[in-house]
Amino acid sequence: SRPLAARCLDPPRPILAASRAFDAAAMTLVQQAAPDFTLMACMPDDTFEEVTLSSFRGKHVVLYTYPADFTFVCASELVVFSQMQKEFEARGCQVLGMSVDTEHVHKAWKNTSKDNGGIGPISHPLLADVKKEVAEKYGCLLSNGLCLRAVYIIDKEGVVRSEMKNDLPLGRNVEEALRILDALQFHEKSVASGNVQVCPANWRKGDRSMTPTTKGVAEYFKDKPEGELPSKRART
Repeated sequence: SRPLAARCLDPPRPILAASRAFDAAAMTLVQQAAPDFTLMACMPDDTFEEVTLSSFRGKHVVLYTYPADFTFVCASELVVFSQMQKEFEARGCQVLGMSVDTEHVHKAWKNTSKDNGGIGPISHPLLADVKKEVAEKYGCLLSNGLCLRAVYIIDKEGVVRSEMKNDLPLGRNVEEALRILDALQFHEKSVASGNVQVCPANWRKGDRSMTPTTKGVAEYFKDKPEGELPSKRART
């Protein structure tokens, strides 16, 4: 079979409506319980441990999948997820990375210097879905045996609240995962307080929210008639 790295550059294959792979890739887990799993992982200190998703119940979880170790776009993504680890931790969120590589290959990639195509230390567990069962349950397993670039944001009750998927050549914006996490936590707090608020387009922490009523929409547009345009946002 062809090396994993080569398959990361494969063009999309024609979609067959009856295929199992298409059915899996087309499904969504949003508003459903995140399928539980126990997988071996390479931990931040390079030890190997079993990680069970449900052990993080009571915390938010960001689970991201990627095609393969020792590949290209993946390297840039894992380094940024790791660099932003403290931002996720400050929000009480556990970050988990996952591919179909073994935990030993994860360790080897981490212990390869960046100037030799490695990624260096990573501050969260890297899961080893070697049987590809988890990727299939999460609807991100491609017919070539690799994972899409998917991000699942799971709430404290173990329910998937956001799901984002990219094709293999398209690197993710890690800040967007953090923004969605902020929006989810803001909404959850508003529900708990009895004053339900939702987050309009391009919402960021500290921005004006919206009351989910017709009157709420009118009040929002009174203050922001053009909505929240990224080009007009003051960057900090």
